[in-house]
Amino acid sequence: MVDSRELVLNLVRREVKGKYKATALGQLWSLANPLTAMVIYTVVFAFIIRIQPEPGDPSGVDVFAVWLLCALLPWTFFTNVANGGMIAFVGNENLVKKVYFPRIALVVSNSIAWLYTWAIEMLVLLVVLLVIGANPLPWIPLVLVAMVFMWLFTTGISMMLSIANVYFRDTHHIMTVVLQLMFYLTPIVYPVSLVTEQSDRIGPLFGSVTVLDLYQLNPIGHFVEVFRNLLYDNRWPDLSTSMACVAWGVGTFAVGYWVFKRHEKGLAEAL
Repeated sequence: MVDSRELVLNLVRREVKGKYKATALGQLWSLANPLTAMVIYTVVFAFIIRIQPEPGDPSGVDVFAVWLLCALLPWTFFTNVANGGMIAFVGNENLVKKVYFPRIALVVSNSIAWLYTWAIEMLVLLVVLLVIGANPLPWIPLVLVAMVFMWLFTTGISMMLSIANVYFRDTHHIMTVVLQLMFYLTPIVYPVSLVTEQSDRIGPLFGSVTVLDLYQLNPIGHFVEVFRNLLYDNRWPDLSTSMACVAWGVGTFAVGYWVFKRHEKGLAEAL
């Protein structure tokens, strides 16, 4: 992969420039989807359903739209990379069949291109946080570290999905449903405290396993909590949550890479 870094960089440039080619606003269009989603979810969940998360601790920030955006941007990055990875080979079928190159470059370049877009979105979010009185600046190094592990996790998922979609074309349709379910099973538009309250009310499901235990099996939830703690609360994330992000990031990337290398040779024939 190191030997192919020039190829990866060229593919990243192609991805970044191709998304918003010949548009007036260019890369700024990348903010359109998360901002539109933020407005819709804020109206529905803050004003209609009236979900009220706790103010940032210790930042004191109490703006639902910003609280939402701190989780929505990592989620959007995850879905963009996953969806892009699924079509990395199907969408470049002629290239894969006619030219030999490290196939993994297509998947990695897709995730790096979206990482570039996510970095721009996060920079805008940092400015907004400063304007409303938060102080995320001391936490920027940890935010960058969290972004690295989020990238590892998401790229690992993307590698597995890229292979799955070549051999099983229903993968894309299945993942559309799965991602919809995952969105509402992740504390993006509501706080984890609501799940904790319901879990305590219901009690153990079997043995000592509770609803909250099952809920916390969702890896995206750990990443969302870390970003909210750093950006919105301006505090250290819980050690267990941080270690879960590290484990999910490194472990998923390693498994994804292993799955990819095992099936890489037969990609051209399978397409």
